[in-house]
Amino acid sequence: MEQDPTSAVIKPTRVPWNKGKLVGAKPPLRPSHVWSIRTKLQIEGKKRDLALFNLAIDSKLRGCDVVAVRVDDVAPSGYAMDRATIRQKKTGRPVRFEVTDQSRMAIDDYLRLTNRKSGQFLFAGRGNKGGLTTRQYARLVQEWVASIGLDPAKFGTHSLRRTKAVLIYRRTGNLRAVQLLLGRTTYCPRTPSRNSHHISVPPPLWRSRDGEAAPRTWRHPIRRSASARWLLRLSASMDDRATRFAIR
Repeated sequence: MEQDPTSAVIKPTRVPWNKGKLVGAKPPLRPSHVWSIRTKLQIEGKKRDLALFNLAIDSKLRGCDVVAVRVDDVAPSGYAMDRATIRQKKTGRPVRFEVTDQSRMAIDDYLRLTNRKSGQFLFAGRGNKGGLTTRQYARLVQEWVASIGLDPAKFGTHSLRRTKAVLIYRRTGNLRAVQLLLGRTTYCPRTPSRNSHHISVPPPLWRSRDGEAAPRTWRHPIRRSASARWLLRLSASMDDRATRFAIR
């Protein structure tokens, strides 16, 4: 007995997740964009958004790491520190960064307003119970970008991560230095630099065939150049010196 073709159920076609969306790397914000967003948040009195925006620019962290910051990480004594160390979720490596004066003032004002305690997430989500989610953080970034007349589809949370990194690379021309400040584990070959600071630092981790990460052991002691040793000592404060007068 033949089946009626009209009685067959027609399954709806699956819509691709990236249909109508701009995929790929998001561009960084310009210093004028940073200044405009920061000024608008100050005028509107959004202390949480101002502290979140400033910390995201200074820390150069991924969105999942920004929302996971706790009060103990940046303000263990109730006041924001000038330097903080955050362990990344993706790589498991700690990243040390400098918190600028504007960011410390914004964090202190936010803590006085919300009275966040030690052990809690620094940025509260809805209902003031849990922490901010990555999706909520992405929506906030889109609101900030749209508020100054930019297309929110072209920018994302990674735009804030790349903002200071791009300025540092333009001023130093050293790609590996930027990777160290971002906490990247992938190896980058020697690149030309304007100041002849050629740095080639192998990654501290190696991955087996099963994908497991383990500390790299060396048969011979590592010989680093003077510029590499200088960068390893001052990498925590290099980003501030390179962008002190660029972003205000």
